[in-house]
Amino acid sequence: MTPFKPKNQKQVVIIMGAPGSGKGTQATLVSDRLSLYYLETSKLLEAAFNSPKTKSVIGADGKRYLMAAEKKIWLSGRLNSMPFTLSLISEKIKRVFEGGDGLLLAGSPRRVSEAELLMPFLTKLYGKQNIRTVLLEISAKESIFRNSHRKLCTLMRHPILYSRENAKLNYCPIDGSKLVARKGLDDPKTIRIRLETYKQETLPIVDYLKKNKFSVKKINGMPAPAVVFNNILKSLGER
Repeated sequence: MTPFKPKNQKQVVIIMGAPGSGKGTQATLVSDRLSLYYLETSKLLEAAFNSPKTKSVIGADGKRYLMAAEKKIWLSGRLNSMPFTLSLISEKIKRVFEGGDGLLLAGSPRRVSEAELLMPFLTKLYGKQNIRTVLLEISAKESIFRNSHRKLCTLMRHPILYSRENAKLNYCPIDGSKLVARKGLDDPKTIRIRLETYKQETLPIVDYLKKNKFSVKKINGMPAPAVVFNNILKSLGER
């Protein structure tokens, strides 16, 4: 069978949505289908905070940021300092572009001020016409339910969606590693904070993107992942 080849490998797809909207699941599916490098902000931050090789102090925008302090912010459900986060993201994006790959972002940008810096950077590298955003929409009730019930595998760190069939699952069906809940981040109280943060700081990015004539497509994130995936592909003109 001839492998699928994307129409344009030098493209950027940005997937936005509230916590639990399915960004990670859809990003994995879309990046695989379109052969894009998947850069997930939450995993980039998680890796930086949990790796023993990470420096204890990161320099960004002429300032010094303590990893311990940024990790405390991250665990609280609030957004990390923008220069700190953007420094990690920009460095990774530059390496991806120089490697000749297209890019998929999930969970970034997280603030309008971040978008004001990141989008021109992406435009310079990839061109505005090759940057498209997908916004996954779900209710607050669904977000809380999904987050408080989901588990992550300890090896590959991908989420296992909750269902009656896998409610008592303790090991990942893909790699066999133990499944765990993210303590703190996925507690209902923290999720409510994350939802309010998303509403106040992240969602306004959509208006910024539209104002600056970037492509934005809204997708209902409530149906089954397969349905959402097909709708995303249609919105991107890949179906």
